[in-house]
Amino acid sequence: MVNRLSECTSPYLLQHQHNPVDWFPWCPEAFERAREQDKPMFLSIGYAACHWCHVMEHESFENEEIASILNQHFVSIKVDREERPDLDQIYMQSVQMLTGSGGWPMSVFMTHDGRPFYGGTYWPPDSRYGRPGFGQVLLAILDAWNNKREELAQQSDQIVQHLQSACRGPAAHAGDLDGNWIARAARWLVEHHDARHGGFGGAPKFPHAMDLSLLVELCADSAQITDSDPNASSAETGVTTSELARVARHTLNKMSGGGIYDHLGGGFARYSVDERWLVPHFEKMLYDNALLASVYADAARLWDDVEYERVVCETLDYVIRDMTNELGGYYSTEDADSEGVEGKFYVWDPAEIRTLLGEQRADRFCEIFDVASTGNFEGANILHLQRPLSEVASSLGIDAGLLRTEIDQDRQLLLAAREKRVRPGLDDKVLLGWNALMISGMVRGYRATAEQRFLDSALGAFQFVRQHLGRPPSGLWHTWREGRPSLAAYLDDYAFWLDALTELFQVHATPEVLEAAIEAADILLEQFRDTDGGFFFTSNHHEQLVARSKDLVDSSIPSGNAMAASGLLNLGRLTERDDYREAAKSALQASSGVMRDSPQAAGQALRVLARWLAPDSETILLLPDEDSHADLRARILKRFEPQTLTLAVSDQQAAQLESSCPLLRHRRSLDGQPTLYVCRDSVCKEPLVGPQVDASLN
Repeated sequence: MVNRLSECTSPYLLQHQHNPVDWFPWCPEAFERAREQDKPMFLSIGYAACHWCHVMEHESFENEEIASILNQHFVSIKVDREERPDLDQIYMQSVQMLTGSGGWPMSVFMTHDGRPFYGGTYWPPDSRYGRPGFGQVLLAILDAWNNKREELAQQSDQIVQHLQSACRGPAAHAGDLDGNWIARAARWLVEHHDARHGGFGGAPKFPHAMDLSLLVELCADSAQITDSDPNASSAETGVTTSELARVARHTLNKMSGGGIYDHLGGGFARYSVDERWLVPHFEKMLYDNALLASVYADAARLWDDVEYERVVCETLDYVIRDMTNELGGYYSTEDADSEGVEGKFYVWDPAEIRTLLGEQRADRFCEIFDVASTGNFEGANILHLQRPLSEVASSLGIDAGLLRTEIDQDRQLLLAAREKRVRPGLDDKVLLGWNALMISGMVRGYRATAEQRFLDSALGAFQFVRQHLGRPPSGLWHTWREGRPSLAAYLDDYAFWLDALTELFQVHATPEVLEAAIEAADILLEQFRDTDGGFFFTSNHHEQLVARSKDLVDSSIPSGNAMAASGLLNLGRLTERDDYREAAKSALQASSGVMRDSPQAAGQALRVLARWLAPDSETILLLPDEDSHADLRARILKRFEPQTLTLAVSDQQAAQLESSCPLLRHRRSLDGQPTLYVCRDSVCKEPLVGPQVDASLN
């Protein structure tokens, strides 16, 4: 027997279709039922890869006694937070107001019109862990609903008033955009760096991809890290490039050596439950791998680091192999659990490894990756590097290249064996915003490695979005699964998509890519813009909820307003349209309060601010034909200049684009040879031609 969720496309909702709970998806029918029967509403929000969501389902939503209470006295709604980020933002804010913290599964009790009056996260079925039992919570809520309705109404009114204010985000700074915020953010990151294990803060430890990207970009442009305020305190003064490089590289090295990184199949888990990156929360999210692939690719370009290139290749190859559907779209997540056990797919014991590698190779492998009979995780072993392979090779007195070859062979044998295990659950829905982040990751990976498969993957995802997520007559869908698109796209969908298109255009300059970017930008300006500055998370045509949020703060993904600013700034420079540039400035101004007061939550906005404050910079390589001078093209694209737009195009492409991309107007290769145009702040140098181009890249 199934409930209403059986008609949904979300894998998370489908996981609950056999629950005895009489679930509704979020729909008008649920609210009508609650009004007609005068029942409180229970809203449960989670996602497919969430371990504790699975636990609460098994303990409570499969429990006949608890289901009976819910069905008799409540109207219950189940929501996938990845499908409905608008709901997740609003009701998470309410839970944080009520409890001081939040997380998933999220549990909210509401009135008939969606006004929250009580909430929390995971509740066990009976009292334990210092938490009340879920059954007790339900009976207490029911008692309050029946006997203290007026108090609940007053509480919900107060919560909604606070929500409507809080969902607009921190107030904007009244003055000009200030470059000193960048220096102060750099100082904050240096001061909060874990000097022993890398990263920022203690357990649980998250990658902070946007902050790492900011550090890497500042290392490439040291002018942005000097605080020019003569009245700044010592804590606000600039930091040196070497300090920033130390923090960034230490963290990147520790993460890629830790258990948070999959040393066999590539890719990163969501976060580490300990401070030293050993024990991951084993779920793998598309967005984490997109953002981390980007930062490792940029670091590889900046420092010419082959180990970072290896991490990029392995992570993106994992996505191509395991997270891409047959049409080119990227899946959303892989679970932490397999066979009902968290991490079972990923852990090892020494006996398995000896069987696969033989005694001698196994002993060395186990020593390098900290595999022991006692285990390092609940009696089993998470593979992680206790020290870099180069140090191991030196201590053993062998060539580092030979050791790397041996370890790579061993890894492939173990990976092949692991593939025979029961895989974690796959959330195979395709989300526009997350796909856009991965397109950017693939593009940056291509620029770092010149591996064509990464560009091909980005182009495949681009075509998937164009063919399957287009929403007539204009616009885009948020999600797609098994041939069914649904839900109008949100701010982060359009913003991430626009930014990805401006990245893709720099390596694949076609009218189709630029036209898609212009379409996305125009929808942002027409449907999402707040007249007070910046952009709302929902469009003018979305369902009206109890509050309308503005996404100004980085979370596990970048702020929607910051990404809108990034894409609009790039597109404004490509098209020379002032309305795009002014909209970018408006989004930055809306984010200014966060940048000024909470640098740890504004990494993406600060990255864009650095570009906004820097002089315009363009480097354009014109080639006689598209297929010639591949090495020269790869070298120009690999250069890491975060403030510079870099285009590598053929004369034919330039001719097709000169009406829509003024940067290419009247620019062609000279004398049938590669020609490099370098412009800074609207002033262009004399073009470099033929051998001069090659010499300038050495």
